Amino acid sequence: MDATTAPSTDAPASGHPDGEARPRVMVLFGGRSGEHAISCATAGGVLRALDRDRYDVVAVGITPDGQWVLADDDPARWVIEDGRLPRVEDTATRVLLPQGTVERDVQVVESGRLARTLGVVDVVFPLLHGPFGEDGTLQGLLELADVRYVGSGVLASAVGMDKHMMKLVLAGSGLRVGPFRVLPAGADPDAATLDALVADLGLPLFVKPARAGSSLGITRVDRRDQLEEAVAEARRHDPKVVVEAALVGREVECGVLGGRDGAPARASLPGEVVVTDDRHTFYDFEAKYLDEAGVTLSCPADLPEDVTDRVREVAVRAFDAVGCEGLARVDVFVTPDDEVVVNEINTMPGFTPYSMYPRMWEATGMSYPELVDELVGLALARPTGLR
Repeated sequence: MDATTAPSTDAPASGHPDGEARPRVMVLFGGRSGEHAISCATAGGVLRALDRDRYDVVAVGITPDGQWVLADDDPARWVIEDGRLPRVEDTATRVLLPQGTVERDVQVVESGRLARTLGVVDVVFPLLHGPFGEDGTLQGLLELADVRYVGSGVLASAVGMDKHMMKLVLAGSGLRVGPFRVLPAGADPDAATLDALVADLGLPLFVKPARAGSSLGITRVDRRDQLEEAVAEARRHDPKVVVEAALVGREVECGVLGGRDGAPARASLPGEVVVTDDRHTFYDFEAKYLDEAGVTLSCPADLPEDVTDRVREVAVRAFDAVGCEGLARVDVFVTPDDEVVVNEINTMPGFTPYSMYPRMWEATGMSYPELVDELVGLALARPTGLR
């Protein structure tokens, strides 16, 4: 199917197609953030993993300018291939969620035609990364309509997206985080402010957009004269900037899944990221998604058993501290003295073929399709409204 051709909207007026009781899952992806392409690639993985005999799957893309459109549900359409990043194009359809809690049907509007009813959506799988999707904004929209969805709610999503607020919450819960400072939105910092950052945090340090992911806009700063440009680069993605001291240690990640029926959250075996190509001074965007050969993802990480246990414990504590639901990936540093320092938490980690989250669960004994099925099941079992 051509990327600009809208899929068929021939669906019954309500309920599920063919009168079947299969849950309908809306896979939602794309969006307005700089992580649009990564969201599309994540969707490709999930679309491939969803059992079409068990679920009725509807693919909905959000274009870079925010239009909700029916999208191709062929996973092959949404892969990163030969450096080409996938993108949601406008198909001249508009997908409308229910406007309240009584009317349950999703509507589709096509140019020059009357609105059609797509039917009831039982759960949304929101695979958006970054602002305007992973940060609580989309979750609030779904909450307004009492639509169930995979993943964390409004508050946890917002806290998890903002590295400043995240670190405050984690530290307030007794978890160790590295030294950092915040440059709020507004005027560019003067020389004295930047000098103070170096004096307080030392060199090297990392300058990051406060509310972005996939390593977008992050710069490693080794010299004071690099700092102004690093701040400018971060502000191209977010007016609020976080500056972190560099930590000596191994970069280790751990996947977390929510518990069933009141049971505690579960942690995967940890994985380790090792950048092997000298062109990358850290695990940046290119190393994550465009240069697989330059990175080694080790699952499970080669850690002493007691350190592995501590990483898993810290990951669950971080998940609970932020108030996450469904899933999260917790990134930590393991220092030379085996201390575990939390770097950040991701409330909607990637599901691309290169992503650590599904790899860690596979190493723990849960396959990619089983993981996706578990996430949908957790969402379907969760009540709507305040919880």
